[in-house]
Amino acid sequence: MSTVENNLSALIKTKAHELDFDICGIAKTRQMRERAELLRKWCEAGMNDRMRYLERNLDKRADPEVLFPGVRSLVIVGFSYYSELKQKDTGAPLLSRYAYGVNYHDVISGRLEQLLEIIKAEVPGCEGKIFVDSGQMMEKAWAQEAGLGWQGKHSIVINREIGSFFFIGVLMLNIDLEYDKPLSKDYCGECRLCIEGCPTGAINENRTIDARKCIANLTIENRGPIPEKIIPKLGGRVYGCDKCQEVCPWNKSAKPNKHPEFVINKKVAEMTCEDWESLSEDQYNILFRNSALERVKFIELKHKISAAIRSMDI
Repeated sequence: MSTVENNLSALIKTKAHELDFDICGIAKTRQMRERAELLRKWCEAGMNDRMRYLERNLDKRADPEVLFPGVRSLVIVGFSYYSELKQKDTGAPLLSRYAYGVNYHDVISGRLEQLLEIIKAEVPGCEGKIFVDSGQMMEKAWAQEAGLGWQGKHSIVINREIGSFFFIGVLMLNIDLEYDKPLSKDYCGECRLCIEGCPTGAINENRTIDARKCIANLTIENRGPIPEKIIPKLGGRVYGCDKCQEVCPWNKSAKPNKHPEFVINKKVAEMTCEDWESLSEDQYNILFRNSALERVKFIELKHKISAAIRSMDI
């Protein structure tokens, strides 16, 4: 690797931190056929629930070249969303921490656009493509490939410094860089706290999730009603579930994120159970505009609120 590539890689990481990314690694592009095969088997077992889109375009998911012809390097960044600030009413329907602030897609994409412009200024002719939880990108696999962490038993990537409460962003580039070593070591050891702590037993033994049982999937991705057998296990959760991450020892020393975009909205934090139950569509549009909750339509959210409140009475 040349001095130019080493210096450029160091510059990219420096600028990434200046743009408030908490972690940054760089991976060399390659085909990930082994990951695509695991995904295929998982889907064939029906564990993707209603997320049928995951069954399509496995070739694209396995090969970055299909997604961005000419790609040679992938810059992977992590953006912490861990927060110790929570909703004030312990009897109110519970939100996942990732939904506290504004839509993370916009925040991370905007910063990656800035990083790309910086790189283009240094390397004329450089082109890039951005992915933030979108398209056919295997973000977790590439985070591990870039040395940012390992895939925990709950399937989420864990970083030794900041834990697992972080979003992943990917910047594909058509230039060579200095690459980080993939993280091959598993630091979970014999720990099974996430598997045993999952309210619905959704965590498989092979670091995958059965989405048919997963509260996060059933309250976010699933557009249908929450299964009756799951409702008693919701524990008041209305959007997402942090249980497997909350019990993980690697998150015990996690520091609150430094990003104001992901601080919980004061009005949302102060909502009581009664406020949630009486939520109107106008209030929904005001309180959750530009937030992750926009993924769920108002009428769907009302059904989930009802289920969450029922679960606390069972």
